[in-house]
Amino acid sequence: MASVEVSGLTVRRGGKLVLAGIDLSVPAGSVTGLLGPSGSGKTTLLRVLVGAQRFRSGRVQVLGRPAGHRSLRAEIGYTTQAPSVYPDLTARENVRYHAQLHGRPVGRVLQDVGLGGEADRLVRAMSGGQVSRVSLACALVGQPRLLLLDEPTVGLDPVLRRDLWALFRALAAGGVTVLVSSHVMDEATRCDRLLLLREGRLIAEDSPDNLLASTGATGMDDAFLRLVEGVPA
Repeated sequence: MASVEVSGLTVRRGGKLVLAGIDLSVPAGSVTGLLGPSGSGKTTLLRVLVGAQRFRSGRVQVLGRPAGHRSLRAEIGYTTQAPSVYPDLTARENVRYHAQLHGRPVGRVLQDVGLGGEADRLVRAMSGGQVSRVSLACALVGQPRLLLLDEPTVGLDPVLRRDLWALFRALAAGGVTVLVSSHVMDEATRCDRLLLLREGRLIAEDSPDNLLASTGATGMDDAFLRLVEGVPA
């Protein structure tokens, strides 16, 4: 069963082809990596899934409904590369605000993202990585069925990155579908499944192990390069 089904998706922005006839699926309860270099179309695809980006043609189903459907708003958590939080509020106040919007308890989301000890600090006094984690906590407090994360580990140290990936895996084990965008290929091995984009085209959709085996590569950077060599730019 898939949480996301995309067929024939084509997006043009400002006359430029951004996504070119994309077909893909994201299995329910999985951690799926959306990987590719900057400018490959990852953010545009996430925006399509949340209903924030119009598309020229294709079919996009999210949790069994058309992307952007009103009923999906309470079931999708989304973090952008630019954190959507209020700098003049504390981390706890930001989370509490989002919890009230969803009619949910605050719970332990700040502890889950490693900010339990920083809950009462103003966001404007936090580092960039901490602000990103406040934004993630706000996305989690609604208890989404689908979590879309755009470069969530950028700027984090190795320990925090490890802990967040452990959180993503725990969420998936609990039935949440997690789609993580990243340009860092070494994060690919942490995923159940990978979607590799290059210049708006999907060049691979498979598990990390299968991609390594099919390309004969020793690492994901090498696998990506080998796939690119066989795909016209």
